[in-house]
Order: sequence, then C-alpha cells, then structure tokens
Amino acid sequence: MFKFFNDVYRNKKVLVTGCTGFKGSWLCLWLKELGAEVYGIALESEYMDDHFNSIKLADKIDYKYLDIRNYESVQREVDSFKPDFIFHLAAQAIVGVSFENPHYTFETNIVGTLNILEAIRNYEKKCTAVIITSDKCYRNVEKDEGYVEDDTIGGDDPYSASKGGAELVIASYIESFFRGTNKHIASTRAGNVIGGGDRSKFRLVPDCITALNNDDPIIIRNPESTRPWQHVLEPLSGYLLLGMHLSTGQDIFSTGWNFGPKVGETKTVNEVAKEIISVWGSGEISIDRNQQFNESCLLQLDCTKAKRLLDWEPTLNFHECIRFTAEWYKHDSQQSVHDMFSFSMDQIEEYSKLANDRGQPWIGT
Repeated sequence: MFKFFNDVYRNKKVLVTGCTGFKGSWLCLWLKELGAEVYGIALESEYMDDHFNSIKLADKIDYKYLDIRNYESVQREVDSFKPDFIFHLAAQAIVGVSFENPHYTFETNIVGTLNILEAIRNYEKKCTAVIITSDKCYRNVEKDEGYVEDDTIGGDDPYSASKGGAELVIASYIESFFRGTNKHIASTRAGNVIGGGDRSKFRLVPDCITALNNDDPIIIRNPESTRPWQHVLEPLSGYLLLGMHLSTGQDIFSTGWNFGPKVGETKTVNEVAKEIISVWGSGEISIDRNQQFNESCLLQLDCTKAKRLLDWEPTLNFHECIRFTAEWYKHDSQQSVHDMFSFSMDQIEEYSKLANDRGQPWIGT
C-alpha cells in the first residue's frame, strides 16, 4: 500500500484558502484522498460549472465564505480550526482583471497574504504553511533560460507586481518572525496551470473549451507566446511534497520554490490550442492580434532547486498534460455521464500511477 507524502497529511487538520478556486478545489480533493481533515475559506465560487461545483466539493468539506482582506476574520478562522498545515491559494489570479481593478488585485494579493502570515504569527500552535504566488512574480526580461528562485522579483503589470509584492512580504516574515520557531513557511511559484474545471475569463484553455463546445473557432492573441504549461496536479504534488519537508522543521526548506515543466516542454499558445483540438477531435483556430493588454511573450522556470533538494520533477509530458485537461472537459460535456467527482478522482489515481511508474519519490511505500 502506498503512503503518499509519507502519510504526513493523514488525520491532520489542513486549512486551504481559495478552496472554491480552480487549484484550491483540486488540492482539497487530493487532501481528502490523503486522509486529511480539510477546512476551506474562500469567496463564493464565480462559475456554476467550475471544478468546485462540478465535483460538489461543498458536500465533502467544511468551508466558510470569507474575504482574506479582512484580517480579524482570517485570524478567527485560524484560531478556531487550529490547523497543522495551511495552503494559501486565495488570490486575484487573472492578469486581465488586474488591469480592470488594480486596487482590488493589490489588496487581495499583498494585504491578503499579509493577513494570512500575521494570523500564523499570532497562532499559538505549531504550523506549516505553503504560500502560493506565481511565476509572474519575477521581473521578466524575456531571457531564454528559465528563471531561478534568486532572480529579481518584480513586474510591470498590476498582477505581476502584486505577486512580486507578496513574495517580498513572505520573505520578510520568514526572516523577521519565523526563523527558529515552530512556524515553517515557504512560497511557491508555478507556471501556467491548466486542467479540468477552470472557467476563468482571459485564460487560454477555458476560452478554447467554450469555443469547441459552441462549434466556434478558437480565437487566440499572441500565438507564439510561450508559457510553462502544466497540469494542475503537477504543482500540487510539489506543494504537498514541500509541505511534507517543511513539517520536519529544517530551515533549508523555508524559502521560495519553482514548480514547472521541464524547459524543453515549454510550448507556445498556438501549440496548446492545436493539441487541445487534436484530443477533442474537432475545431479550428483564428488569430486576433489586437491585444487588450500587455503581456510578456517568453516566460519559463528553472526547477533545478526543487529537483536537487526536494527530489521533485514533473510527471507528465506535454501531450499527457493536454490529454488530462481536454478529456476532463469532454467528459463534463457529456451529460449522460456527468459524475465529475469520480472522474476527477480517476485522474488523481491515474496521475499517481504514472508517478509511481516513473519513480517519483513522493509515492512512498
């Protein structure tokens, strides 16, 4: 019998912020499978057909609607639930929205993160926390090689700048308040995460799926822009593995971490759309170069540190990443077999089997 992540989450209390979100709902599902007692705080889900609602996660975990910008509410929930682990994913996560509402973006991503850290600082028990930011926290100079964890933090657009700001706050709290204590904190930066149940606007895959379901052409802006595309289960495996290592109390793990695909697996927007069409079985692409906002064209991560110190590396190749993603949406579109909880669990099981076959160390025995 496998003991995923050394069974460290079994019977532990795990608080997930952003549990109604795309990555947050997948993480809650996996943690439940790992035997954790999961409690979520988040804003109400925006989309009736997103992953949270499709798998009926509201029936499977305890959660509370809460705005992380409200410090008193955050502190109250942390003190009440008494978590052993915290995974902080709540955020304003859309670049386009950051141009529409920069104040909300900065307040949510920086002050919201500050509130989580302050709640941990004032929490009386031992706690391990993984704080998720973004690969866009790096000052992007369009370099060919991947960004490493010590590269300059920054960002020209509001979203990127807000994530860079969050990273500075996290690093400050680690060095000022958490070193040598029973609070073990780290930040993570992941690439463009895709997978079943993401319905957010201004995102390539949801736009592709909407077009395919409507028999419309897929409209894309910058077809040659590259991103470190990865299936949602890939960074989540990194977060869970990092949490396992952090819980040992070794300061070496309390720092920033990249989780992304291998550099050779970085693909263009056009390649992603074509691969989705291939798995779907039909569809066409239309190019629209009238950009609504500025985005960097080249961005990839160097995950050598995660490989060296955590023994983590991605499990899926690009084709498998797209297959997992497109098959989820295609299954979801078939109303006669509309059990997305079971299908999502099947994908976690398939992913874990592939990880075992490929010798991933977090599988355990």
